[in-house]
Amino acid sequence: MAVPHLTTALTGPLLDLEKRILAAMPEIEGWFRAQWQEHTPPFYGSVDLRNAGYKLAPVDMNLFPAGFNNLNPVFRPLAIQAAQVTVDHLCPGIANLLIVPENHTRNLYYLQNVATLRDTLRLAGLKVRVGSLLPEITAPTTIELPDGNSLTLEALVRRGRRLGLADFDPCMVLLNNDLSAGLPEMLQGIDQTIMPPPEAGWHSRRKSRHFAAYDTVAGFLAELIGVDPWVINPYWGVCRGVDFQARTGEECLAETVRQVLERTRTKYRELGIDQKPFVMVKADAGTYGMGVMSVKDPSEVVGLNRKQRNKMAVVKEGMAVSDVLVQEGVPTFETLKDAVAEPVVYMLDRFVIGGFYRVHTGRGDDENLNAPGMHFEPLAFETCCSEPDAAKKPDAPPNRFYAYGVISRLSLLAAAHEIEALMTERYAAPGAVAPESAAAEQPEPV
Repeated sequence: MAVPHLTTALTGPLLDLEKRILAAMPEIEGWFRAQWQEHTPPFYGSVDLRNAGYKLAPVDMNLFPAGFNNLNPVFRPLAIQAAQVTVDHLCPGIANLLIVPENHTRNLYYLQNVATLRDTLRLAGLKVRVGSLLPEITAPTTIELPDGNSLTLEALVRRGRRLGLADFDPCMVLLNNDLSAGLPEMLQGIDQTIMPPPEAGWHSRRKSRHFAAYDTVAGFLAELIGVDPWVINPYWGVCRGVDFQARTGEECLAETVRQVLERTRTKYRELGIDQKPFVMVKADAGTYGMGVMSVKDPSEVVGLNRKQRNKMAVVKEGMAVSDVLVQEGVPTFETLKDAVAEPVVYMLDRFVIGGFYRVHTGRGDDENLNAPGMHFEPLAFETCCSEPDAAKKPDAPPNRFYAYGVISRLSLLAAAHEIEALMTERYAAPGAVAPESAAAEQPEPV
């Protein structure tokens, strides 16, 4: 499947890293093909990227992506083709598919995302319906959406070890719910294929585990294209047992911030980069940009005021924060209409199907853009479904998007490794020794 050519917000000269990625395109694609023969990609995913010019790296990987409604509609044929390949691989002969969404019935834009996902899968030839975990949904409930579409939520029904609706028995269950609040009993012990697997929800998943896997695959790709792994991989460290309200774990957090800042500062000196390093301190589990702060000095995480502690102490669904990721901050040099922007790339299976720019007029290039006040600018096709051409002039926008697709698929490959490890622990034989937590497998804070 082709990687689309896109119009991007950035039109500056193509940088050395992107030139190297383009020059090595045959080797990169061959390497990815070999990897996908050994590792099953997640059903879907979205990756937040930051392009600093001297560095292009993922800063977050979502295995239960919302935001399909923010993709350019001209991507739809690519998404439909990817969906057909994906479901045929996971559930051959599939006819019925059930989507289980988040419990966000008041967030109409989120429901537009579910409706877009539903419509894409229907156009791929599937019968698709939406089953809600909300106890108040006892009969089909149709919600009119701002874009003129509508979405019908129906009550989930459990029959033995199968999940469905009153008159609908699906071959496959697709989760668009990241399970931050835990794994509901309704979803436990199901015989049908559930994608992504419930074990990948935020009740058990950790960002540090993902970036530990990414460290490995990024090292392989960096060797393949002949670059320092750092230019595609942020430094990071992790602190466990932090309690922001009780002010415990502050020393660990400050020391980890110091270490990551110092390693970044050393790399800046080595490469002649005139930047002041910063880190992003974020909850090790969770999404929606909650529990995130930008830090430039270790002292900033000691003695937080009440507002800061409240912001960092809990994330989505009221989940308390105890494990904290300290990640090297990657500034973005991309702008759109004088506002800072970062690309978000969407994938179905191993295929890039599009993306958008997250734009924030009130944030700087060293801040988290996934915050209230952001808006989205869809990426647009320049030439539909064409492979990138390294012979084109180096600042061609399609070339830039190809580089984004490579790094995003690299993060997707790391997620495949991550899921394999989670599933191995789940199915460990009785008496086998599995790690008590992801902490057992993490490297020391960098």
